[in-house]
Amino acid sequence: MNKISLITIVFLCFFFEVYSQNNQSSVYDLKSEHLVNPIGIDVKAPRLTWKINDSRRGAIQKSYDICVGTDSAKVAAGEGSYWKTGKINSSNQMVVYDGDQLKPFQKYYWLLNIWDKNNQKIKNEKLASFEMGMMDINNWKGSWVSDSWDKNKKESPYFRYEFSAQKKIKKARVYIAAAGLFELYINGKRVGDHQLDPTYTRFDRRNLYVTHDITALLDRNNAIGVLLGNGWFNHQSKAVWHFDKASWRDRPKFCLDLRITYEDGSVETIVSNSNWKNSLGALVFNSIYTAEHYNAQLEQNGWNTFGFDDSKWKNSINTTAPSKNIVSQALHPIKHVKEIQPIKMNKISPQQYIFDLGRNIAGISKIKVNGEPGTVLRVTHSELLDDNGEIDLSNIIVHYRPTDDSDPFQTDIYTLKGGEEIFAPKFNYKGFQYIEVASSKPIELTEESLTGVFMHSDVPPKGEISSSNPLINKLWTATNAAYLSNLYGYPTDCPQREKNGWTGDAHIAIEMGLFNFDGITVYEKWLADHRDEQQPNGVIPAIIPTSGWGYHWANGPDWTSSIAIIPWNTYLFYGDNKLLKDCYSSIKRYVDHITEISPGFITNWGLGDWVPVKSKTPKEFTSSLYYYIDAKILSRAAKMFGEEEDFLKYSTLAKLIKEKINSLYFNPKTSIYGSGFQTELSTALFWGIVPEEHKEKVTLNLKRRVILDNSHIDVGLLGSKTILNALSENGYADLAYKLATQEDFPSWGAWIKSGATTLFEDWKVDESRKGAMSRNHIMFGEISAWFYKALGGIKPDSQNPGFKNILLEPHFVEGLESFSAKHNGPFGEIISSWEKNNGVVDYQVTVPPNSTASLTIGAKDLISSDGIDFLEQKEGLFNAKLQSGNYNFKIKQK
Repeated sequence: MNKISLITIVFLCFFFEVYSQNNQSSVYDLKSEHLVNPIGIDVKAPRLTWKINDSRRGAIQKSYDICVGTDSAKVAAGEGSYWKTGKINSSNQMVVYDGDQLKPFQKYYWLLNIWDKNNQKIKNEKLASFEMGMMDINNWKGSWVSDSWDKNKKESPYFRYEFSAQKKIKKARVYIAAAGLFELYINGKRVGDHQLDPTYTRFDRRNLYVTHDITALLDRNNAIGVLLGNGWFNHQSKAVWHFDKASWRDRPKFCLDLRITYEDGSVETIVSNSNWKNSLGALVFNSIYTAEHYNAQLEQNGWNTFGFDDSKWKNSINTTAPSKNIVSQALHPIKHVKEIQPIKMNKISPQQYIFDLGRNIAGISKIKVNGEPGTVLRVTHSELLDDNGEIDLSNIIVHYRPTDDSDPFQTDIYTLKGGEEIFAPKFNYKGFQYIEVASSKPIELTEESLTGVFMHSDVPPKGEISSSNPLINKLWTATNAAYLSNLYGYPTDCPQREKNGWTGDAHIAIEMGLFNFDGITVYEKWLADHRDEQQPNGVIPAIIPTSGWGYHWANGPDWTSSIAIIPWNTYLFYGDNKLLKDCYSSIKRYVDHITEISPGFITNWGLGDWVPVKSKTPKEFTSSLYYYIDAKILSRAAKMFGEEEDFLKYSTLAKLIKEKINSLYFNPKTSIYGSGFQTELSTALFWGIVPEEHKEKVTLNLKRRVILDNSHIDVGLLGSKTILNALSENGYADLAYKLATQEDFPSWGAWIKSGATTLFEDWKVDESRKGAMSRNHIMFGEISAWFYKALGGIKPDSQNPGFKNILLEPHFVEGLESFSAKHNGPFGEIISSWEKNNGVVDYQVTVPPNSTASLTIGAKDLISSDGIDFLEQKEGLFNAKLQSGNYNFKIKQK
């Protein structure tokens, strides 16, 4: 080969490498505060994140450059007037803004460029943005307003205001805070697609405002309309939690600033004040807990349009703000996410119809009907039908305490005006599968007359499970449905009988939530609720938010460890420690309080292993264990934040708690905790209190106990978190899989076999427990996370969080032929997928760009290692370090 040919080949290789890199590599999913191009945020230093698309093995980000400014053209050219980092040699894909001080109401554009593994610049031409909101309560110009009625008035208040824009509008933003709920209209059109705004908070301590871009809705002459609902602020329905007696309770109110920027640069702000007109109208009752009543004969058509005759409307009154802390609602909002058509309609009579959606959901029903004026429809929602095929509310009405029959549970009441009409509640949601439509006069309905609307916080999906076992697929789907049915700006226990933010349910299901959905914005909001609710002595209530219930019963470490466990897990899954840092002092006060009331490093404060199958683990054992978990998390956080004194204090405390639990409950001669129940043994293993030298024997005892229990679960809520994990993490994945896929009582599969499309509140599904059981509960949802962790083998690495390094240890369990887990983490999609074929496992792995994986495979032998050097740690256990890229291994099963 001559010299010219060699030079040509080298040049072509270089050309094709650069060409390939430029065509394959890009940045995407640019976010600010974990949201795509948000508007109306208050944080002074937004977090900026991104992902890289680069399929080459070993793809990394060597450097990045961020440019931030207010002029999009200049930012696109790389000129940042507020911040320009220059080329930073770092692999970080989350950066906290550190430029000039950001200004209220200003929109900022940011441009990102990165350099790849060859130090080639990956130029990005797509700008991302974030827009600031009020940033300070003193920037509000409007007044809080309401009407003249008191909190006992049933009818909702309607408000309106007209104004004219004198110049050409460049942009317009509306900022609206409400105590209660609101719907906003501009010139007769509803603004946005959010539902139940603003999300629920402790109203006397923190209120949220919402920002909308309304530029396209404005004309020269304009009308603003605001309809208020009660929400949790003015809870008129009565139940055992006494929200009707909340100290904050009052007539709904709101504050609004409409900020118009004209083409000439001038700014005009239209504000809420006593000049706004108000009236009552067709929405005659609404309760977030029960239902909504609407009388279409009382509609005032055009009430939210310019030129409407409001001469009979009254002037509004200025009132006080519910709190002095009005902050931006920076989260994924609640939306009408999916419409579901009934699978069946039963016409009992021309005045009674029963619809079946075929699945359990949280949300509302929408009905299209044509009937005589004055006809009254009662639309009742239930999870069950009775023996006669009619609505049965017995399992979800147990906590309701009505004083009369004017507010029937989960029953919307509509009065028709005549002609074709469509009704759907605005300020309520329910949990249901079945809908009864009962009318005062005959009407004609078809299956198409009614639609179920699945509502929830619209968090983007992040995970996907599929397998050769239909039960696993159905369980994963049911768990997701239960999770979303219980996500309404805060995680709840059930969408019908309670709607409460039970702390224990949420921290048990946190990994399930984060594997499957991008929920960090909701959890950051909810942990702010925790901080609002925490008493000065450190006590946290069992339900959050609360009007006062839960401070004296049902709380304790096993439940309210949510203050520590949820921030820790968001750190593990996102590599973002902001929430942990925000909660640090609260965790300290909480742990210090437990220490204060728990001499001897042991505590009996809590609820225990809630809803056990049969064996009852001592509450002192589980509560002390969560006391240990909290102290352990706190010590790790202290080390992370450079709090050396705290690190020494709380790591010592965790050690003392662990020693005390073991001295009281562990028998070193038998390697048994307590009575050797599944919960006792599995929680000790999973949470790491078992002395290392006894771990193998404790695990063997757990195996024996499970087999003694006929390879079925015998746990409550706390044990449901640990039983499968403790087995699969300690050599018994096959037994864990057998346990997870049982189809008779007690098991998750028994629910599915009985027709469940969501998870239940109790293991028992027989008639004796019907009245005590919601059929849409998330608290037993850990099994979904176990699918990812054990079968897919995907876990975050606490030393390299956010899946910067992935701990990958799949289990090719007996009885399952194929399995696939996908999780879209901070660096991109992680895939762990395997299929068996004649004793050989075909295992495919995707490690996202700029991340790595520590792979452990249990196998008889490796047939094909795809160019990777494996180290056989011990017989049948192979380890390897994977760079980013796609891999295909062939493995000889044990």
